[in-house]
Amino acid sequence: MPDQRNSAPSLGVCYYPEHWDEGRWPADLQRMRSLGIRYVRVAEFAWSRFEPEPERFDFSWLERFLDLAHQEGLAVVAGTPTACPPKWLIDSMPDMIALDEDGLPLGFGSRRHYCFSHEGYRLKCRQIVTRMAEAVGAHPAVYAWQIDNEFGCHDTALSYSPTARTRFRQWLRQRYRNIAALNHAWGNVFWSMEYRDFDEIELPNRTPAEPNPAHRLDFRRFSSDMIRQFQQVQLEVLRHLSPGRPITHNFMGGFTDFDHFEVARDLDFASWDVYPLGFLASVPFFPESDRKHFLRSGDPDYGALHHDLYRACGRGRWWIMEQQPGPVNWAPYNPAPLPGMVRLWTLEAFAHGAEVVSYFRWRQAPFAQEQYHAGLHLPDGQPDAACAEIAQLTKELSVFDGETPERGDVALLFDYEADWTIAIQPQTVEFTYLAEVVRFYRALRRRGLNVDIVPQGGDLTGYPLIVVPPLPIVRPEFVEAVRRSTGLVLFGPRLGSKTAHFSIPPNLPPGPVQEFLPLRVVRVDALPRFAPQAVHWNGERYEAEIWVEQVTGDLQPLARLEDGRGVLFRHGRFLYLAALPDARWLGDLVKMVATEQQLPLMDLPEGVRTRRFGALRFFFNYNPHPVKLAPFEGLEFLTGGTDLPAAGVLIGRRKGR
Repeated sequence: MPDQRNSAPSLGVCYYPEHWDEGRWPADLQRMRSLGIRYVRVAEFAWSRFEPEPERFDFSWLERFLDLAHQEGLAVVAGTPTACPPKWLIDSMPDMIALDEDGLPLGFGSRRHYCFSHEGYRLKCRQIVTRMAEAVGAHPAVYAWQIDNEFGCHDTALSYSPTARTRFRQWLRQRYRNIAALNHAWGNVFWSMEYRDFDEIELPNRTPAEPNPAHRLDFRRFSSDMIRQFQQVQLEVLRHLSPGRPITHNFMGGFTDFDHFEVARDLDFASWDVYPLGFLASVPFFPESDRKHFLRSGDPDYGALHHDLYRACGRGRWWIMEQQPGPVNWAPYNPAPLPGMVRLWTLEAFAHGAEVVSYFRWRQAPFAQEQYHAGLHLPDGQPDAACAEIAQLTKELSVFDGETPERGDVALLFDYEADWTIAIQPQTVEFTYLAEVVRFYRALRRRGLNVDIVPQGGDLTGYPLIVVPPLPIVRPEFVEAVRRSTGLVLFGPRLGSKTAHFSIPPNLPPGPVQEFLPLRVVRVDALPRFAPQAVHWNGERYEAEIWVEQVTGDLQPLARLEDGRGVLFRHGRFLYLAALPDARWLGDLVKMVATEQQLPLMDLPEGVRTRRFGALRFFFNYNPHPVKLAPFEGLEFLTGGTDLPAAGVLIGRRKGR
């Protein structure tokens, strides 16, 4: 199979041969090929068909399917089936079940019913993956592997089981070496929480009052490490028995319960599952006005943010493993997408550098939990609405030939530990990390800028603008990366407000960043959204929302509250926002710093976004109504025009190429 990195963008689909009569397989595969599908993901939930009884394995049906796929020239992504252990395994090993925060078991009857820490389950996973790789790992149709499915989905990343407790104690012993060091790091003298031995430590749940925040943060770190260890068991098998085939995992949107940068570090590429309408309906921080306006198109920036995030996790290589093709079944309400949106979502993913967009699923299931989840085909095999859009797409993908993505205009820092830290002690229920990242990202996207996501310690050299949303724990590697950078840096609030052990820094926030910003945060107002504070900046009146810091130091503020206190400071190329700005202030601030750095700004109509890819320029209309774009100089139109219909896409190429 060719290396996808050297190929044009391709389309894929998720297929479940075990759900259908074997006589249907040839026709389905032929229709996939005729529709322009190149990749097929299979088997990620098929353990009970691979091992119907303990130690009785049957991979013959998968081998027959792979033979047919190979005959049609289709490449297969084989999923390891460890997200769905069969009932006989649960019965033989009942303590492998995860327990939720209330100590209740997450039992059999759906999926993801296991604890990442359980050694016995890890051994069974090693066995089933070994047998699967021995059976099909060298098959010419197998292009790549997907490990498990959506780690942590359904609130399963954190397990409060006895097995997790035992491993957590071991993890803490390795981290702190002696109990006195742990007691000091956690501040356990408070509330008489000091331990005599690591074996006295329980999990941070079901306490009468708030658990120790340092305890909770370490438990988050531990749980993330358990997921990475769980994945490594399968990686070792696949690297040995199916060499040369890239390995991925399909991450999710809006999910921060483990460190995806660390888990993806061991993979060959990242992938994620994209459900724009489900996200819009279920993510709590979207306002009702946006839910109504973008009801059938999805938020214009939420999916794009994750495209850039998983491109960073995959170190440049990433796929969409599941793309919504119609209504889903799991959100509070599940509308159908606008005609044209499946095409738009796909083209936007490719404009952000995706190698493959794979649709979930080929045919709608007529049974079990996902009956209302649309596919590319109805349960009887007739094409559903998205098929026509995919047929159009296959004729348009050649525009990417010869083009390569460019480095972004802006580096935006993303940090999973920041999410955990803020969630553990938010100080106001309205402050959520992901919501603030989306706000900063949206302000940049509205100005037409290409954004690269960078983790702490990632390379910041060469970026003219670096944006840092709230970052409570500042790592030494981030400080060093900032030192090496030369661009303008805009820091958000809560910067350096906690040490690695969840205490206030001895020199007060922003802690180690005082090297760049000679100021100190001495108090915080955590406010309800209905009580914003007026801010005066550049002769305009704006508002600060939710979070306002009181700052001392010799720097003269650029923006002030009504009482004269500063909420925006500058020292050389470093700016500090001591409050969360409203959308208008943040947008104008982004315009100011981007203009200063001579970045290519655009004024886009509301609900329209743009993306550069090599010499190509894309415009995407997320609105449910047509829009008219301003005329463009130096752009040759390849698809569409300045009159963009609802869900319309304009593709242009820079003249002279």
